[in-house]
Amino acid sequence: MKKYKIWTLALVWLVAGCNESYIDDIVPVSPGEDTEPPEVIINYPSEGTQIRVPEEVTPIDISFEVTDDIEVETIRVELNGNEIETFTDFLDFRRVIKTVRYDELPNGQHELTITATDASGKTTTETVNFEKVEPYTPVYEGETFYLPFDGDFMELVSTQNPEVSGNPGFADGILNRAYRGASDAHLIYPTEGLLHDEFTAVFWYNVNGDPDRAGLLTIGPPDEDNPDNQNNRTGGFRLFREAAGPMQRIKLNVGDGEADSWFDGGEAADVDPATNEWVHVAITISQTQAAVYLNGEVVSQGDFSGVDWTGSDIMTIGSGAPRFTEWGHLGDASLFDELRLFNRSLDQTEIQAIMATEMP
Repeated sequence: MKKYKIWTLALVWLVAGCNESYIDDIVPVSPGEDTEPPEVIINYPSEGTQIRVPEEVTPIDISFEVTDDIEVETIRVELNGNEIETFTDFLDFRRVIKTVRYDELPNGQHELTITATDASGKTTTETVNFEKVEPYTPVYEGETFYLPFDGDFMELVSTQNPEVSGNPGFADGILNRAYRGASDAHLIYPTEGLLHDEFTAVFWYNVNGDPDRAGLLTIGPPDEDNPDNQNNRTGGFRLFREAAGPMQRIKLNVGDGEADSWFDGGEAADVDPATNEWVHVAITISQTQAAVYLNGEVVSQGDFSGVDWTGSDIMTIGSGAPRFTEWGHLGDASLFDELRLFNRSLDQTEIQAIMATEMP
């Protein structure tokens, strides 16, 4: 019997020692020590988001985060003034990350409101306004691709989303929101339905000169001889920029199936990063010519026998990666907005008309 008592006492002492050494005491916090209201961050949808899908009614995943210095007590989610979810039980009562699925979002304007209350009664409310709009119908002849970057990366003609690399984001754009590039970031879309004997791309661009070279728009074949540092210029095209003193010079390279041609406008194709201004960029490719435009004016143009699209199954936005990397034209930290592609070679008047329509 004494032996059992001795072992029991030893176990008690061991547990007590462990508790004292390794487990912190729970320190109660009085309501008076709760000095800060909760912080509410709505990740999606963001202010001004436009949701375009073929369906008249679509589900939406509402994503948000709530933090508090002491304890979150309740979170209420409202859509258009109607409560759709309330949370009162949290695994982590200081940081709450939630996604709420709402299954039947109709066309029209919507207001999302999230209200968080902490244990001392302090309340924070955040609201964003967004819209589910009618499915997009191309507004220009031959338009095959339209990417407005209004809070997401969905291409509106096909309603496709890209493969996203890195951490690109959004910023204020020419119209609503714009794509904000980042180091090692880019978007990749399939090119099915986009490649024709004639081709035009137009978009708005606000250049960031750091890094001092980058890819803007790339459609090209893989480089099987150099898969880790690709630079096969025999087909497709590469639109990119490089430093020219304090300026950034925009250049186009196009392949005809056997060789590549350069369209370099020299100083006429220079953009000044210091001005922080938007410029309108356009490239056109036909069976006889290719050209580069800045703000509706030709900066480079020349004879060209026609592009070869063999193997050009992807398009990269915001980088040369993965098909044009040997010369260091990687992620572009600049802003892009209102990207449109066409199955024909637009003339200068048409390019200027698009620019005028979109210009604030």
